[in-house]
Amino acid sequence: MTSAIATAAQAAHSVAASLLAHAQIQPGATIPAAEVKEDAPDAAKVLTLTGKNVLIGVPGAFTTPCNTHLPAYIENYEAFKAKGVNEIYLFGVNDVAWKEKLAPSGTPIHFIADDKGAFVGSLGLIFDASGLLGGPRSKRFAIVTDGDKVVSVAVEEAPPNVTVTGAEAVLGTL
Repeated sequence: MTSAIATAAQAAHSVAASLLAHAQIQPGATIPAAEVKEDAPDAAKVLTLTGKNVLIGVPGAFTTPCNTHLPAYIENYEAFKAKGVNEIYLFGVNDVAWKEKLAPSGTPIHFIADDKGAFVGSLGLIFDASGLLGGPRSKRFAIVTDGDKVVSVAVEEAPPNVTVTGAEAVLGTL
């Protein structure tokens, strides 16, 4: 039993280490193709980006900083559309159930579950939040793309901060 637990712990550590190993994506790079989950935990689909998009990453659904970060995107959705944004995607390294709490009346913003951290990890935007949130989590980021090409990347220095990734800050860059 002890060896099974040790083997499982080592495997989990290896996955976490591989996610943390990628260099952070930069302007001019291509967003990697990835399967993500939006509508159901067992229904993965390939993320296809067309036109101008905003990709938002958050460390943890249902956490206080994240609960205050996202409403401004929902409230300013039309302002983003007026600036030519085609879609807004919210990535969390957990589930999409959070959408019902933040947008009980619905929202056109895509809430994406990157439950294994594979997509966010491929962007080099994972950090080890084991002590606080139980495992690897997404850094708080905002990426603007033109199709799958990265136009700009903003990453908060500390996960609880919402400055350069806030809706108004991102709107100001468009």
